[in-house]
Amino acid sequence: MSYWNHCTLVLHPAFQGMEEWMRSLPERFDREEGTLVHNGRNQLRRLTYQGKDYVVKAFRRPHVINQWVYGLLRPSKALRSYLNALTLQRIGVGTPQPVGYMNLRQGLRFGRSYFVTMASDCPYRYEDLFTRSFDCQEEVLRAIARTTACLHDHEMAHKDYGRANILFRPLPDGQVKVELVDLNRMALGPLDVKAGCKNFERLPATPEMHRILADEYAKARGFDPQQCFELMQAYRSTQPGKIDNLY
Repeated sequence: MSYWNHCTLVLHPAFQGMEEWMRSLPERFDREEGTLVHNGRNQLRRLTYQGKDYVVKAFRRPHVINQWVYGLLRPSKALRSYLNALTLQRIGVGTPQPVGYMNLRQGLRFGRSYFVTMASDCPYRYEDLFTRSFDCQEEVLRAIARTTACLHDHEMAHKDYGRANILFRPLPDGQVKVELVDLNRMALGPLDVKAGCKNFERLPATPEMHRILADEYAKARGFDPQQCFELMQAYRSTQPGKIDNLY
């Protein structure tokens, strides 16, 4: 941490007292502590603190020009993730409980940033619909469509709305809990029927799945189900290398 001479650390009011642990995250990542969840452009690790599990997303250091841009002009990806998570909670869209974020800088040059949430209790992702059978598949799709409609009604669209960023868990009462993750990129503004249906384009779906998604999405937003179905099919067909076959 000595390399960084400025740290911005913000914690959710429910998680005050975790400052020291938050500040230790760079060293914990260097030691490869916890369980690696994802290792790509950014890295996600599941870590335990005082008996509770957290997921930490470490955003990679920007290239040289963006070190100055993020240092002076733009909010960090961790900050955007945190604020978007709070907004989703406010409007009733599920997302793992945000804990806080931390930005590190050297002078005016931006370095690394970290976003922390409680670990989700949703064991499945949208992509699991294509590798295993769920008796509640239709309700999963309808719950996802309603969640998406709520987001769109509040003039927000997830810009990385892909198969790994929608989590779900069937509940004992037959309902399905849905949570959205990877929140640092959101488009803001009104979404008409075309823009709304286009937001589904990165989600693989068979025609039968599109029928269900379109029916529930249209019902929630007052659109025509057939038009939504045709739009979802058309937008999905533009995606390169798509494979939409169920298990």
